Amino acid sequence: MAKINKNELTKEMLEKAMQCETAEDLIALAKTEGVELTKEEANAYLDELSECELKDGDLKHVAGGKKNEHKKKSGGDNSY
Repeated sequence: MAKINKNELTKEMLEKAMQCETAEDLIALAKTEGVELTKEEANAYLDELSECELKDGDLKHVAGGKKNEHKKKSGGDNSY
């Protein structure tokens, strides 16, 4: 069996890997792709994937923007 070449990973492979909740899940998925992983390697990849998910989540939060909470100090309607 082959080792993972990160340059050859497809978007579909990454999406499937991100669905894995345990090292055993990732090892089984890798095996279906003809890749051999140790439990330590699988845990390391899961850690990397969770960091990616966090970064994506942060980006979505930032991209969504935030309602301006500052109020106008002049008279009149203060709603936006």
